[in-house]
Amino acid sequence: MNTGEDVKNLDAETTIRYPASEFSKWCFDILETVIQSFVIVLIIFTPFFRVMTVDGESMMDTLFNQDKIFVWRWNYTPTKGDVVTITHGQKFDKPIVKRVIATGGDTLNIDFTDGSVTVNGEVLNETYIKEPMWLEEDGEIPAVVPMGYCFVMGDNRNHSSDSRSKLIGLIPDEDVIGKVSFIVFPFNRISAVS
Repeated sequence: MNTGEDVKNLDAETTIRYPASEFSKWCFDILETVIQSFVIVLIIFTPFFRVMTVDGESMMDTLFNQDKIFVWRWNYTPTKGDVVTITHGQKFDKPIVKRVIATGGDTLNIDFTDGSVTVNGEVLNETYIKEPMWLEEDGEIPAVVPMGYCFVMGDNRNHSSDSRSKLIGLIPDEDVIGKVSFIVFPFNRISAVS
């Protein structure tokens, strides 16, 4: 004679054994499909874009440390005002993120007394910077950016190593990986980057 406990165990065993094996198979099939799709997307779209992680606070408040960003790579040429990712030969362990301030042929002047940046005779309206710039760094600011190079700075100017520094200096156009187009994670920060 079955006790209530035996019936409960039998029901639990039946519920777990048969539907669970079907559910496991279904989960495995879905996971396999997702992984295959992800690999196909990576193979097809890697020349076009990349997802990267911001390391550091030099681009605050535009980008924060550990933000995941979508970087458009295909046929990109550095353009003034764009936020870009940069690989700089053997000088960095990983790519860095900065804003293009001036490109080849542009005249450039930085006034460290009032923090203003002038490109081609026009003072930039830099609403994106975290605070007025006072950090001068140790690099040489060119009067004219050479062709094939760009001058970059972080939006958090007083906490950014960028083209103002000897360590980084001017960036060859070929070292620009691409334009940062979107923040994709964390979810509460998903937005276009400008």
